[in-house]
Amino acid sequence: MSVAPKELIGPLLRDVSRSFYLTLRVLPPAIRSQISVAYLLARASDTIADTDAVPRAKRVMLLQQYKSLTRVPDLGPVAGLQASPAERQLLEQLADVLGALDGFAETDCRRIQELLAIIVRGQIFDLQRFPEGQLTALTADELDQYTYMVAGCVGEFWTQICAAHLPDWPQTGMAEWGVRLGKGLQLVNILRDLPKDLRIERCYLPVAEPERLLEPASYPSIRDLYQHWLDVALGHLDAGWEYTRHIPKSQRRLRLACVWPIWIGVQTIARLRTANPLDPAQRIKITRREVYRIIGRSLLLSGSEAGLTRAYQRLRACK
Repeated sequence: MSVAPKELIGPLLRDVSRSFYLTLRVLPPAIRSQISVAYLLARASDTIADTDAVPRAKRVMLLQQYKSLTRVPDLGPVAGLQASPAERQLLEQLADVLGALDGFAETDCRRIQELLAIIVRGQIFDLQRFPEGQLTALTADELDQYTYMVAGCVGEFWTQICAAHLPDWPQTGMAEWGVRLGKGLQLVNILRDLPKDLRIERCYLPVAEPERLLEPASYPSIRDLYQHWLDVALGHLDAGWEYTRHIPKSQRRLRLACVWPIWIGVQTIARLRTANPLDPAQRIKITRREVYRIIGRSLLLSGSEAGLTRAYQRLRACK
């Protein structure tokens, strides 16, 4: 039996979006549904791409069928392979999630479709760029392109939706800052997850001999390069902070939705500076308690732009 989109989307978001659910919940009502549905559709494609039990060629074919949103491919076999009950339910009820698009304006549907096409292109790039049985590395240009396809485009979409539905939305700079915010958050994840990705034959860091990175003791040989990419990520988050500062003061909820991931990203960079990022035993993670502390602090300061800026500068000083 089909489930009404509104009854389905809330529980699914809670179960599959993990910490990002907090950000989605705080969004202004005028844009919350569009961004939530876009998130679920992108999460479904990510689940398809990550199901290793399905041959790569099959996953690429399913993603190509799915990205246009004109029809849902048969995902029953893929759904049955999911260890997560929430991800299995998402794939099984994807048609119901798509049904939520009927309640949106045509322009919003087009934006969601364009966003998904870019994200899926990035996921297909990821599947095809790394040959099975061989550890290879991206180039710097490929890394920049990849972070745009899987995250920078989200900042672009987010900005378009805000401009269409929120009053007094500034035009100058927001599109570029939004893209950089998405790229920065993705780059932090890439730099944090380097040892895990190396062990599934993916090296997103541009290096000449990626196989050497499997040995934690080789970190000194790439320290400068790694620190450079931490600097790039921090620069992107600085652009994201400019984005946040220029959100109209009346949109306090939206500001908080940007503050939280930026602050978490800056804290993660600070910890990566002093760790050995090649050591799989040194898992760098901001704890749930620390996330709640960030939320509480930002709520106290949310009415003061100067207070938020000082807090960001203090976090950044620990970089």
